[in-house]
Amino acid sequence: MKIYGFPMSPRTFKVLVAANHLGLDYTFEMVDLTKGEQLQPKIVALNPDHRVPILEDGGYVLWESNAILQYLAAKRPEAGLLPLRDIKAELDVLRWLYWDCAHWDVGCSVLIFENLVKSIVGMGDPDPVEVEHGTKLFARSADVLEKHLAKQRFINGERLTIADFALGSPLLVAEGAHYPLENYPAIRRWHGDLSALPAWQRTIAATQPAASAA
Repeated sequence: MKIYGFPMSPRTFKVLVAANHLGLDYTFEMVDLTKGEQLQPKIVALNPDHRVPILEDGGYVLWESNAILQYLAAKRPEAGLLPLRDIKAELDVLRWLYWDCAHWDVGCSVLIFENLVKSIVGMGDPDPVEVEHGTKLFARSADVLEKHLAKQRFINGERLTIADFALGSPLLVAEGAHYPLENYPAIRRWHGDLSALPAWQRTIAATQPAASAA
């Protein structure tokens, strides 16, 4: 199994941390987004949308990070990251994956681009109009997430699932993206719990050299 991606991208990070948590064997192929490597013919042939992460397992190719999370979880069903034998419990996890794509990731991505990506690739200063827009989107979703996490340890209760990796991965760059997290203690506590996971720490340790070399 091979995973293509840019390791400090939250969307790649969520896939890597899940694979590491599950103890899956894989090789990682760096696709440096800062150098436009996602436009290489090899990557476009795998994903016509020329985005990463991409998973290649034998002859099977899968893109979209949350779909990859489902695939990885299905490889180790005993780990319980996706409760496949209980349709209501499974849909509870999937609901949050859909919410991530439709809401949480949208606001996070605006702040990541304006406050972090622009400085890395030399695109100038953040656009204050876009930052204000991203901050409003972030706050709306963070309010939902905060109320939910105030009642339980993880997204789906007391047990870790792929929803935690999906929703938690943007917090990897919280400082650089300037997320306004001051009024969200439950989100900060949850992020601390995720950051303490051995797989999370191993993934950060493994991706730091690649990020430094980029």
